[in-house]
Amino acid sequence: MKNLLKKQSRALLVGIASLALLTACGNGSDNTAEETTTEWDRIQEEGKLTVATSGTLFPTSYRAEGTDELTGFEVEVVKEIGKRLDLEIEFTELGFDEMLTSVQTGQVDMAANDIEVTEDRKENFLFSTPFKYSYGTAIVRKDDLSGIETLEDLEGKKAAGASTSVYMETARSYGAEEVVYDNATNETYLRDVAIGRTDVILNDYYLQTLALAAFPELNITIHPDIKYSPSEVGVVMNKDNAELAENVNRVIEEMIEDGTVTEISGEFFNGADVTKKVDIEE
Repeated sequence: MKNLLKKQSRALLVGIASLALLTACGNGSDNTAEETTTEWDRIQEEGKLTVATSGTLFPTSYRAEGTDELTGFEVEVVKEIGKRLDLEIEFTELGFDEMLTSVQTGQVDMAANDIEVTEDRKENFLFSTPFKYSYGTAIVRKDDLSGIETLEDLEGKKAAGASTSVYMETARSYGAEEVVYDNATNETYLRDVAIGRTDVILNDYYLQTLALAAFPELNITIHPDIKYSPSEVGVVMNKDNAELAENVNRVIEEMIEDGTVTEISGEFFNGADVTKKVDIEE
């Protein structure tokens, strides 16, 4: 009888231990499932992509005259990305430097604002497949070219722009004094060059051309002899969001292949196709 009771007790203890083990395993599986939830899963669950842009950079990201509607080349590209991924797009308007910080800290999912792909940035961010190719130019005063003949003449000149842009990095490398604005409009940048408050704006060729055309009355021009730094542009994502990048790249490549990006480019760049790579002599 005692042996029987001992056997039953041992069986009961084994059963309890097995149950505890199974319970522990079950909890572990739940935790593992939670831990493997990705940012892409979150985005799909929420049904939206949060995207940083300036809202002041014509023709990339700006408000159409007389309306409160945010539009522009990259704004419309991003809207199409959202449409093809079945996601709502929620734009957040920020200054250039704030955009990259917000992507890095996870406050937004992407940034789209003519942000160039560079080796330094690729160490900290994921870039999409490029969908715009261009090169750098310089806006100067029309009457004297701001006393600049080559990039070497930037030394001591006042260069306007965003502190962390590749163009400001170029200006600094040639000894220019940087003048930084907090998400200012193109008109502010251009007028300051025209009146001599600053001397030069280094920026993308297509953006410079259109900005200049918008203010023909100003004493400014694109320098005829300065062309440098072939560039490519894509949207920027957090380094950890590989699955988001894969899906964004998939639809961007579709949009390039079917001509959608070329069509959007023509609308905002006077018929130019910015998806074509450029070849310049530096």
